[in-house]
Amino acid sequence: MRIQKLRVERLFGIFDHEIPMHVNERVTIIHGPNGFGKTSILKMVNGLFNARYSELRSIPFNEFRVELEDGRSIVVTKSGADQNRLLRGPEDRRKRARDRHLVVRLLRGSKELEKTELGTVPSEEWEPGHFHMAFEQFVPGLIREGPATWTYIPTHEELDLEEVMERFADLLPPSIGRPERKKAEWLRDIQRSVKVRLIESERLRRVVKPPRRAREYEGPPALEPSVAVHSGDLAKAIQNKLAEYAAVSQSLDRTFPVRLVEKMQARLGENQLASTELRSKLDQLEAKRARLQEAGLLDKQQDPRFQVPEELQETQRVLTVYVRDVEQKLSVFDDIATKIDLLKEIVNTRFSFKRMAIDKDKGFVFNTPDGQPLLPTHLSSGEQHMLVLFSELLFRVEPNSLIMIDEPEISLHVTWQQQFLRDVQRVTELASFDVLIATHSPQIIHDRWDDLTVELQSPIEQTV
Repeated sequence: MRIQKLRVERLFGIFDHEIPMHVNERVTIIHGPNGFGKTSILKMVNGLFNARYSELRSIPFNEFRVELEDGRSIVVTKSGADQNRLLRGPEDRRKRARDRHLVVRLLRGSKELEKTELGTVPSEEWEPGHFHMAFEQFVPGLIREGPATWTYIPTHEELDLEEVMERFADLLPPSIGRPERKKAEWLRDIQRSVKVRLIESERLRRVVKPPRRAREYEGPPALEPSVAVHSGDLAKAIQNKLAEYAAVSQSLDRTFPVRLVEKMQARLGENQLASTELRSKLDQLEAKRARLQEAGLLDKQQDPRFQVPEELQETQRVLTVYVRDVEQKLSVFDDIATKIDLLKEIVNTRFSFKRMAIDKDKGFVFNTPDGQPLLPTHLSSGEQHMLVLFSELLFRVEPNSLIMIDEPEISLHVTWQQQFLRDVQRVTELASFDVLIATHSPQIIHDRWDDLTVELQSPIEQTV
């Protein structure tokens, strides 16, 4: 399910913003000065569709409306008084979060189809236990500052106990004694159908989920460098594909004799490739295997050509079975190979004095011009930002998702900013997802002001 339009009324008690999504181009850009609510809008979308309701509670607004492609709208309002008062500090924000529920309605036109209220989980509903310590153990980046206050390092937020419980409760094992909250099934269905992912401005450190079976408290877990996490994840993805390749190969090799006999017994010419077509297919398969070797998916061999025994060169039926088997085996790598090729092309045309390759065991591998290895964590901050962003887009995004990127220009050279949008569009064409970008940078927008950009206006401009 795709989002067609976003609208928020009285954001911070000041702004009314409407953002039509450019669904045909698959890219929409929000541009505006600091303080106009670009990041807040992304967080509100993320909060609604990923059930991070504390983010919706912490941002003041009157109404938040999301229009879907099927003609329905989701409307979020807040119960309680004084909704437009600006938040002056952490205590004020936390008090308002406790005092107000979110009201979520599903509409078709003006007709209300569904309605639910989303409240916080009061701390008294929790069973006695060591959940204060458990949060630090099971939530990387969450640091306890006081008896019932925490700092969440990735977002620099100060959170109280109820906010921590609401946001991170499902990371704790059941043995901690967390209460179960009732969830509206209709809202869960929509959240499953509208896939949303937020890539925040803090991208160089990644919160890694600890193993759920961990039992002993070992202190606050460290955050991992994002490039190292992405590199390891890509290596795992390659290993999974190699395992799939091995399984397909084993299955085809086991049944090869039976299928060969069936082919030999068939009438001459039935589903059989001509000799010229066979040679062409063999050349294409050789080129494909060479490409997969270059992508780091298959090992290079001394003699890379397919070995076809001389006595079988003229046996078209045998070669027909052989060629089709190899095509099926190598097709396992089609999707990941195409993505690796695009990532390597983007990186190697941007990065200076280093070249990236892919290793099936290590993931990203970099070498300097004199052949010296370079760890991904030793790249510049701009290079890491670029690598993390495109690794995220290529390897972590589900098709037909909405991917929101906050300030992609961080640490990027002006030239890279100007090329960024074109590279993103190449990725969206390959992976079929929508992108919503919040940026301050005219260079990111470059020559797409008229057709892709929604400029957020001040209240004075909105009344003119």
